[in-house]
Amino acid sequence: MRAQTPTDSEPSNSLRYINSTTKDSSLAPKKSDNTRYYDILGVSKNASQDDLKKAYKKAAIKNHPDKGGDPEKFKELAQAYEVLSDPEKREIYDQYGEDALKEGMGGGADGHDPFDIFQSFFGGNPFGGSSKGGRRQRRGEDIVHPLKVSLEDLYLGTTKKLSLSRNVICSKCKGKGSKSGESIQCAGCQGSGMKVTMRQLGPSMIQQMQQPCNDCKGTGETISDKDRCSACKGEKVVPEKKVLEVVVEKGMQNGQRITFPGASDEAPDTITGDIVFVLQQKEHPKFKRKGDDLFVEHNLSLTEALCGFQFVLTHLDGRQLLIKSNPGEVVKPDSFKAINDEGMPMYQRPFMKGKLYIHFTVDFPDYLSPEHVKALEVVLPPKPLSPLSDMELDECEETTPHNVNIEEEMRRKQQQAQAEAYEEDEDMQGGAQRVQCAQQ
Repeated sequence: MRAQTPTDSEPSNSLRYINSTTKDSSLAPKKSDNTRYYDILGVSKNASQDDLKKAYKKAAIKNHPDKGGDPEKFKELAQAYEVLSDPEKREIYDQYGEDALKEGMGGGADGHDPFDIFQSFFGGNPFGGSSKGGRRQRRGEDIVHPLKVSLEDLYLGTTKKLSLSRNVICSKCKGKGSKSGESIQCAGCQGSGMKVTMRQLGPSMIQQMQQPCNDCKGTGETISDKDRCSACKGEKVVPEKKVLEVVVEKGMQNGQRITFPGASDEAPDTITGDIVFVLQQKEHPKFKRKGDDLFVEHNLSLTEALCGFQFVLTHLDGRQLLIKSNPGEVVKPDSFKAINDEGMPMYQRPFMKGKLYIHFTVDFPDYLSPEHVKALEVVLPPKPLSPLSDMELDECEETTPHNVNIEEEMRRKQQQAQAEAYEEDEDMQGGAQRVQCAQQ
């Protein structure tokens, strides 16, 4: 007999199966357990949809593999919620039990990935990655390298070629680690990649710690020795040397980071991290940098400070700058002069530059002969007149000042005060002990 093809007007498989039981009781499915799914979620049989959602969310978070939970329990929770959250499947389950679903009534109970169901609640994995099959896809660590550069490099810009070694996915086994492409679930962590250990801290105090499984190195799977890939020896990655061209742009700052996205070590089920170079400026013997400005020190003799100066300054790019004072200008000690547009190039605006500041110090002679003093008194402004008469000056007590290093003088006085305070403290402690002995 030729099989009859169902039409659109005919009822679905599940409805046809149920309706047929009203005509012939011999076709009705045997009843099986219809309470286990409710027990898994911890709800009653008359629980509402809101009750089911709350129960599933709470239990799924607790048993998620990325938190060290049981993967099988996590899968059972997803199966139970998938069935009970569907009104048609729930009706079949309540009436005929779990076996009826497995036989095809209303669709199977294993139709969805448990992680897809979990992520539908949170818009992703709330624990920092996307999990499939009990494994969490994490982001690999960034590799940070210091890169020493000179002030000339930051002024002119430069390109440095650096050779680095990193791990890449094995091309022979495509990151599987095995010849067959198969692996065995790690028995130590049941495929979760994490182990939870308990440590007794004291009476009624227990510390729970989660750490990567040592047996599988956090991968959740193991490979037999015979099946290991000959290229990577089961490690899934192989070392590779790579040359990176690091472009240091004009005006970059000390501590600025240059990032190569996705250039760090590769690993299966892992988002590759970055390689980051952190600029470290070497100290310059002449110039100091503050932001976009440059500072340089220059000593003048007393004659230059009073009568004018002229000197040549070699810039960071090798140019010779002629620096000179204006006619009749007197330069005072500890004064500054600025030259516009001779500072550092501005980052990403290299045609704009900061200022170059020159800090002047003046060297005074240690001694002048009486002849030189008289000659200077002729050309220099006159001394201020004393408010006292000659008779009053004769009555004053004459003193002789001497040169002193004030910083060294203050440091010596501070050390002396600390030593005296220590001795006084020792004397007080000794006296207190003597009094105590006398009382005893």
